[in-house]
Amino acid sequence: MEHGVLTPLGLFTEAGPAAKAVMLMLVLASIWCWILIVEGAWSVRRLNRAVRALRGGGADREAALLEPLLVAGRQAASLTIAGESAGELRTRVVEAMNRGGQALLTRVQGGLPNLAVIASVAPFIGLFGTVWGIMTSFAGIAEAKDTSLAVVAPGIAEALAATAIGLAAAIPASVGYNRIGAALARAGQELSHFVEERAIAMTAIGSAAPERPARKTAEAA
Repeated sequence: MEHGVLTPLGLFTEAGPAAKAVMLMLVLASIWCWILIVEGAWSVRRLNRAVRALRGGGADREAALLEPLLVAGRQAASLTIAGESAGELRTRVVEAMNRGGQALLTRVQGGLPNLAVIASVAPFIGLFGTVWGIMTSFAGIAEAKDTSLAVVAPGIAEALAATAIGLAAAIPASVGYNRIGAALARAGQELSHFVEERAIAMTAIGSAAPERPARKTAEAA
């Protein structure tokens, strides 16, 4: 057996079709995992910046991310319903903005469920590759009628490589899923507080208008 076979590239080129398919799937899953992690972290950071920008009264371009929520809130606040109290108006505005917030959070979480899939499935795909590599080793022993290391090593190395690639895909996916999920939950809480604050401000502005005629009537009396 050539020494180069035990290199990662050598293991791939010398592996059978099934083992190559397993390794290729796991490598692609690992690449996809890192893309999802970077995308998810960037999306959560962008959402946090947008909330901070609007809370601080700034005009950060990231604040445009929350514009649909503000539009929904303003539309709900401008709609007049006879006999509606200030508390009911505020609740309606909050609900309108929360619907937009939920849609935004769903969009921000993006590929988070896919990270969970990679974290749970990749080890089993690697396990399949491990079993296949061990079967290859036994087949080599039976064919060569020899139990020397030269016969057993390629299949065992192939099996361990599949396990290693599976873990390389699953571990970052699991960590990324939990970290991004926790960050997204915190961002959701901040967004909820922001919605409450904006709803109070919008309904306070909206409820100030009907009070003026009442004061004028009292003065006239």
